Amino acid sequence: MFRIGEFSKLTQVSVRMLRYYDQEGLLKPEQTDLFTDYRLYSADQIPSLNRILFLRDLGFGVSRIREALEHWDQTFILDLLEQKRLETQDRIRAEQTRLLDIEQAERDLFKNTISVNYNVSIKAVPCCRVLSLRRVMPDYYGEGMLWEEMSLYAGKHGISISDHTFTIYHDMDYRERDVDMEICAPVLGLGEDGEGFTYRMVEAVLPYMAGIMVRGPFENISGAYRGFASWIQEHNQYRMTGQSRQTVHRGPWNETDPQDYLTEIQIPLEKR
Repeated sequence: MFRIGEFSKLTQVSVRMLRYYDQEGLLKPEQTDLFTDYRLYSADQIPSLNRILFLRDLGFGVSRIREALEHWDQTFILDLLEQKRLETQDRIRAEQTRLLDIEQAERDLFKNTISVNYNVSIKAVPCCRVLSLRRVMPDYYGEGMLWEEMSLYAGKHGISISDHTFTIYHDMDYRERDVDMEICAPVLGLGEDGEGFTYRMVEAVLPYMAGIMVRGPFENISGAYRGFASWIQEHNQYRMTGQSRQTVHRGPWNETDPQDYLTEIQIPLEKR
């Protein structure tokens, strides 16, 4: 039997970590001396410690390591490693995207192209007849799937859709998930509802609809909202009311360079 310091030296694992593994129930001492209260370990515990270190070095947390030790067989460990591989790939992709964003920000700063000022215009928006599809989507990027459904449905039923499509966001706050959105395509007349699609009249917004034009990739939209926050704070005679809308005037279907995209954010206002 080895005292904790001796076991630490033999295994090259610090006393602090051995105590931590004991506390978390991953590796209990073989015995505890009744008189001195010393933790005593045996050489038979080294394979268990090696398993802990193996999984720790692969990025597994305590709960997953504990689960693996309780179900240690080749099939279970292979499944566990496959899950970790997929999680790691997702994290790498997210970090690669973050790296691209950082590089783009560096280029923008160098070119002095980052602007914190967005022009806000006030206008009236008339009512219109639309074919709409409303659904709760996992996130804001799910909007593209709805437009694909709209395109297929319109083609199937011979419906002519204008270029002035827009999206209404029915949530009154920003959502990280479960976004209630409605895509709307203006049409000349009303038809029969079907397959989740609805014909309806979208009410006019009179007389105050704030419009913010956003040039460039869709990632610029969040900056436009922050710019609008500064604007409405300075123009405190207005307050926001109703659901915001978004119209993409130029997007991936008619522009090859995201820098040429043009999106309009519309936010209903009222006088205080």
